[in-house]
Amino acid sequence: MPKSCGGLWGDVVAFDNLYRAFRSARKGHVFKSDVLLFQSQLEENLINIQNHLIYQSWRPGPWRQFWVRDPKYRLIQAPCFADRVVHHALVDVVAPFFDRKMIYHSYACRSGKGVHDAARRVQHDLRVATRAWGSPWVLKADISKYFPSIDHDILRSILPRTVREKSIIDLFGHIISGSGFDDRGLPVGALTSQLFANIYLDKMDHIIKDNLGIKHYVRYMDDFIIVFPSKVEAQELLTWLRHYLPTELRLSLNPKTIIFPASARMVDFAGYRICKTHMVPRKRNIKRARRAFKKMVKAYAVGDIDLSYIKPRVASFIGYTKHCQAIMSTKSVLGELVLTRTSVLS
Repeated sequence: MPKSCGGLWGDVVAFDNLYRAFRSARKGHVFKSDVLLFQSQLEENLINIQNHLIYQSWRPGPWRQFWVRDPKYRLIQAPCFADRVVHHALVDVVAPFFDRKMIYHSYACRSGKGVHDAARRVQHDLRVATRAWGSPWVLKADISKYFPSIDHDILRSILPRTVREKSIIDLFGHIISGSGFDDRGLPVGALTSQLFANIYLDKMDHIIKDNLGIKHYVRYMDDFIIVFPSKVEAQELLTWLRHYLPTELRLSLNPKTIIFPASARMVDFAGYRICKTHMVPRKRNIKRARRAFKKMVKAYAVGDIDLSYIKPRVASFIGYTKHCQAIMSTKSVLGELVLTRTSVLS
């Protein structure tokens, strides 16, 4: 396993890196007021950030809070735009050094990986396990209230194992302590939180894969799927998890964690329902798309939005369904979109 590294601070504070971070941070938010305001004095603002970082005087500003429904309501805390630039500048430099230590089959927030790869890997594991064992069993688990439960002291002890440079460790510390939580919890809407949360479970990944020798293991952030040859082996690992997580990481499993035979039901994971022969969309995602498109059509009819708002959302839905067997669902949802548009505009 690679050792911890240093000598990265100069790359973090380099003006070119800060400019690239600005461009990354504004993606999808080009016309928002805080982005336009920052961009109106771009060089001055980037130099100001650079100076604060160089002289170790940077501190995070206030976090913006808002609610989203995904599918249930969640409180999102997001940094101000200037702080988002700092987060991107930091993550862009340090993430590759954390990434190279992670197991291959951890799929969240990593370059070249994502939900579709995670879903396909679970399907691959189900196929391989069925050929090898005939009737495999599945442990479907996730962490209860993951982001609010991440312990700051434990996280601070994990980070220097990979990046030892004091300036970067101090910046990690300012971001963690300035997140608005006391000793536990990370804000969901920050790029650094995604990195920290992924790193936090990395030791568990290595114990399961390297020490315990579990072959079919896939994690996407705090959700993970493990395929076993028998129910007994699945129950043994579940017992271990229920001891390890609260003892070592101050975490607990979601009560909905379940063990079941792979032949009895589909695996609900990474936005899809998966079995060894095919994948289909998650039902609630289809229902959510129907509701969203109906609202968009009505908003379009009264002039609140235009086609430039609707088109990328339709493309996103098509992009989601094209990775599984969803021809009928896609035709149904898009057909309802056309019918709703016709009835509203008539």
